[in-house]
Amino acid sequence: MADLETFRQETRDWIETNCPPPMREKVESPDEIEWGGRAAQGRTDDRKLWLDRMGEKGWTCPTWPSEYGGGGLSKEEAKVLQEELRAAHARPALTSFGISMLGPALLEYASEEQKKHFLPQIVKGEIWWCQGYSEPGSGSDLASLQTRAEDKGDHFLVNGQKIWTSYADKSDWIFCLVRTNTEVPKHDGISFLLFDMASPGVTVSPIQLISGSSPFCQTFFENVKVPKDQLIGQLNGGWTIAKRLLQHERSMIGGMGLGLGGGSSRGTPEIAKEYRGERNGQIADPVVRADVAQLQMDARCFTTTLRRTAEEAKAGMPPGPASSIFKLYGTEMNKRRHETLVSIMGSQALGWEGEGFTAEELGETRDWLRSFGNSIEGGTSEVQLNIIAKRVLGLPD
Repeated sequence: MADLETFRQETRDWIETNCPPPMREKVESPDEIEWGGRAAQGRTDDRKLWLDRMGEKGWTCPTWPSEYGGGGLSKEEAKVLQEELRAAHARPALTSFGISMLGPALLEYASEEQKKHFLPQIVKGEIWWCQGYSEPGSGSDLASLQTRAEDKGDHFLVNGQKIWTSYADKSDWIFCLVRTNTEVPKHDGISFLLFDMASPGVTVSPIQLISGSSPFCQTFFENVKVPKDQLIGQLNGGWTIAKRLLQHERSMIGGMGLGLGGGSSRGTPEIAKEYRGERNGQIADPVVRADVAQLQMDARCFTTTLRRTAEEAKAGMPPGPASSIFKLYGTEMNKRRHETLVSIMGSQALGWEGEGFTAEELGETRDWLRSFGNSIEGGTSEVQLNIIAKRVLGLPD
């Protein structure tokens, strides 16, 4: 216990010394989130400084092994680190699909050489990753994908198309599912490749969403050369890796349901008091008060369940089919949260531009529309229900 308290004090002192004051303010815009990558390498602002300092410590991935650039912390030390970062109101130094999805899969399936090459770059935010899974004809039935990778001796030649590739127009590398064998059942002929988005033959086109943003893209591959050493796992063994990565992704998406502030830096209760009045320190409208209280109780229960699962993961248990429960519940709760906020704001949450609306109100309109995508991305809610029925509850087909 004494050693843990010493670690806490040292961590607190380090954060106080190294976290720039602007990095202790809440993120007010998606443009303020740090994704790293090549575009960030030349910057010298506070965001880059905080990323570099946390990356050097390995604390962007605190429990990853130190030999791969991670922090090498025990689960108890990692918990202390997160507590001290929250106490200092420190922003996450890096948001990355490499951390939340690809990295855990590499730790489990990549060769030693691949781990030593890619994982330190993920930790330091040197690569902005995107995911090449869905295709125009292969969404819910992902295993029917048709993007081909032909064996050309010392390299693969990739041809095909992906869709809904988040931030592909800004990304440096892609982790991509490709078909390498057409003579076997569809699940058995898929491989998992990593390659540079700057490779000749890669073309990206952003997709405009109803929310007004364009984080999703169409991505086209025409005779893209991929070195053989960028195959992860066994040839035609990519479906096993894909399933594990999807479990990590679904846990990540499910966590969206925990935010109670919507697109605002304020919490739902504070917003409700402004729009529906306040009496004796409480939300004046009893119906709204009940709705907000239910959201907070649901979020507390969900948080407790996620923490229990996180502890199991730290004990060496990989995510399983139960991640579909978190994805289903978290995304549906996130939609309900935004619907509640729109209801609270009334007509002020229906603006798109122009005078008469605050930035917070305009932001909530877009966040409400964006929340509908949560129940589609990472596997639709219907797909999650099927997985829960078959893999968690053991119900017959």
